[in-house]
Amino acid sequence: MTPRDVRLFLVAIDTASQRPKMASLPREEVFEKRGQAPAPSKDFCQLLVTRREVIFRWWKISLRNEFRESRPGEIKESQEDFLDDSSLHSNYDFLEWLPVPLLLYIISFLELEDIARLSQVSRRFEMICNSNALWENIVENLCDTITPEMKELAQEMGWKQFFFTNRLQLQLQLRRRRQKQDAQNEKPTE
Repeated sequence: MTPRDVRLFLVAIDTASQRPKMASLPREEVFEKRGQAPAPSKDFCQLLVTRREVIFRWWKISLRNEFRESRPGEIKESQEDFLDDSSLHSNYDFLEWLPVPLLLYIISFLELEDIARLSQVSRRFEMICNSNALWENIVENLCDTITPEMKELAQEMGWKQFFFTNRLQLQLQLRRRRQKQDAQNEKPTE
């Protein structure tokens, strides 16, 4: 992610937080994430983004003598300085924290080759890039008409499979489904 993308992300967070909400006071904090290091460490850290600055805090928690004198640490930067200081945000993956509906919307604009590459980035992106929700959106955007019968078939076989199946095979499967349904409707009920 480039510094420009980070800047756009922080601006989006900032503008989203400035929208008026009913019966609420404006908040100073825009984003906060806290965490604890994996065992055996018990260290805590916090990333806090306010309207004016980005604050990173850490607390070293250890029974070892060499760390007994350790004090909590804090780095405060204005948003502009944070965006310019690559050492503070170079390892932070903003895409990992975006909500799935927003990621699905963004990914739906990618080329198919790019979706395939993105699915190899992490397990989360693999799950999202192979999800029925994404491929349903792609099919609906690229196909002129989708009948209810086609939707039922796509839900049965999966939207990704439906997308990559050629038209002749889809027509054959739809014909077989119709014949099966007609046969079931003609069965005499006892």
